[in-house]
Amino acid sequence: MTEARVYELDAGYPSPFPMLLAGFQKMTLIDYPGKIATTVFTVGCNFRCPFCHNPELVELTPDAVASFKDGEKTFFDFLENRKGKLDGVCITGGEPTAQKDIVPFIRKIKKMGFSVKLDSNGTRPEILEEVFRDGLVDYIAMDIKNGIDRYSETTRVSVDEDKIRKSISLTMESGIPYEFRTTVVPGIHTEADFDGIATLIRGARAYYLQEFRDMTILDPRLKESAKGKTVDLEKVAERMRKAVKVVGIRK
Repeated sequence: MTEARVYELDAGYPSPFPMLLAGFQKMTLIDYPGKIATTVFTVGCNFRCPFCHNPELVELTPDAVASFKDGEKTFFDFLENRKGKLDGVCITGGEPTAQKDIVPFIRKIKKMGFSVKLDSNGTRPEILEEVFRDGLVDYIAMDIKNGIDRYSETTRVSVDEDKIRKSISLTMESGIPYEFRTTVVPGIHTEADFDGIATLIRGARAYYLQEFRDMTILDPRLKESAKGKTVDLEKVAERMRKAVKVVGIRK
């Protein structure tokens, strides 16, 4: 299995700006609960989940970076023009915390007066600790890929389980609105797996089950292996309500 990486600019990906961005969605009413926001997409992820719906953002390739030339400047010029019209910024990926300059990036957004929602897989608790401590994030959504004993199998990389546990703990103690979420994939997840997830996030304020969609994914072979298999989301939700205050299903 591959190891988790922190993404840095090097000679292979020249750019005058520190963040690796693939682009941004100018307005969303969905990605940031209760806010009119823009969503910015970072390039590069330290997981290789076969069911990832943003496969073009996983690998750090010249094409991915070149597709949004001068991305950081373009993004901040857009934000400057949207002051008073947008409430917040949702930072997603890829994995945003795998970017070496993610904290300065968030600080700059906050200084412009925008609220920040951060999406994360929890592999870099030291980043979460810093942004929580300094009040840089107003909402966090952390993906829970599976029960801890199946994390490496599900993400197809070698995962430091203690870092996942620490990120969960930091999130639950952060004092800001948060949610945990799992994309439920027939053929990967079973109903029994959610007992392990319940143990991980017991006492959490909110948890969402996200229905796997048959669309572009990182490993197309998964579509065939998942065909004909189902996971009863309603039954799983009832199971999870014994451990979590609010449980929802997103389809």
